[in-house]
Formats: sequence, C-alpha cells, structure tokens
Amino acid sequence: MIGAGNLATNFAKALACAGNDIVQVYSRTEASARLLADAVGATATDSLECVTADAELYVMAVKDSVLAELIPVVCSRRPDAVFVHTAGSIPMDVFRGYAKRYGVIYPMQTFSKARQVDFSVIPVFLEAVDNSTMALLDNVAKSVSGDVRHLGSEGRRYVHLAAVFACNFANHCYALAADMVERSGMTFDCLLPLIDETARKVHALSPVDAQTGPAVRYDRNVINSQSLMLEDCALAKDIYKLMSESIHQKSKFNDKL
Repeated sequence: MIGAGNLATNFAKALACAGNDIVQVYSRTEASARLLADAVGATATDSLECVTADAELYVMAVKDSVLAELIPVVCSRRPDAVFVHTAGSIPMDVFRGYAKRYGVIYPMQTFSKARQVDFSVIPVFLEAVDNSTMALLDNVAKSVSGDVRHLGSEGRRYVHLAAVFACNFANHCYALAADMVERSGMTFDCLLPLIDETARKVHALSPVDAQTGPAVRYDRNVINSQSLMLEDCALAKDIYKLMSESIHQKSKFNDKL
C-alpha cells in the first residue's frame, strides 16, 4: 500500500479484513506508515528505496499531485507486478512506459481515518490494461465490495465529477447552512433530520422529483427576500442565486424564469 491517508487507511483495513495479505505500507512520514502497518499486520517504510519487491499488487493511494513522481520509482521495484492507482480523475495510462500490467481501482466514497465505512456497499470502479490484469483486480475488489464495475478513464472522470457535486459541494452547503443557522441562535444539529431525509428520499425518487423549496417554481418573493439576507456575504449570495436558477432549470416548472 503506497500511501497512508484517508482512502489508503480504509482500503488497506478492508483488504486485510477480507483475507488479503498487506505486505508493506509506505508513507512519506514514518509515523503514518507505522500506524497503518500495525493495523493491518504489515511492515512500514518511509523510504521509496525500501519499498518491497515482494508484492504482487502495488496500490498507489496518494494525492494526484504526487502520483507522477512515485510511479517511476515504485514500478521499478518489481516490473512483473501489477500497479494501480485509486484516483477518479487520473487516466490509467499514467503508468504507460513504467509498467506492463497496470490499472485503476477507484472506490467512490468519502473517507476519513476516524470513521470506518462499510466497504461492502461502496461502488468500486475498475480499469485494466489487459484481461489477465482485470481478472486479478476483479478478485481483489470483489473481496471487499459487492458493487464492482468496469469503467474506462473518460467515464471515470465523469463519475468523479458527479461525486464532487454529490459529496464535496453538498458538504460545503452544510457548512454554509451551519453559519446561517447559528445566526438564529440554534445549532447545526437541528438540521440533521432534514439532511437525513433528503438523502433517504433519493433512494426512492429521482433527485429532480425529490426537489422541494422556493426555487422549484421560482417563488420570486421568497428568493428575493432570502437574497437580501445574504447581502453581507456576496459569495454565498451568488451561490444562492445560481443554485436557485439551476434548481428551477432542472425542474418541471422551468417556464417561469
């Protein structure tokens, strides 16, 4: 396991629990490598020169920005092994010229070291350079997840973009909402039942059908009134305006704009 961050920690633990042998964990910081290695029964290293040559599969779960500098070094350790990265937005061919067998294992989920997730329900998207490599990745992915899908680099870019909207942008809206609800003297926890029901609804309804609120029919009185409440925060006001317009354009009542 090359990396010991949020994704690497969750993925390595899931792999180990499924009976896969984690040989070694590499991280730039020895403490991070040791912490994860101890949790999965592996050795630890903070030196690329000491990355083991004994692994069958090398999983690079690191920041996109450092992937290019790690690939030449790690792939040289054992040229006959399989090398994968876990990024949603990086093409598989980043390995071309450095490895013969390579691919992508992209678990689409938000990860934190402090929270253990149920890996069995996470969609895992795979891409591989050839059929034999795909067969190995299939076995590894299916050992931890019941939702394994094959998808090329271009399709995975759109899935990753969708994840940014569904997760990162939605979470930022929670942060903005927390600021606003605190002005009322209340705390963020009063919004949790609303947030939970919103998430539950899209298990049964399409997001468009589940949408409620003033923007659906573009209620100008409410929208204008709430926009005025955001006069002291131009960015939040712009987000409110653009989001309201986007909601309405997606709705079944978009003739009123």
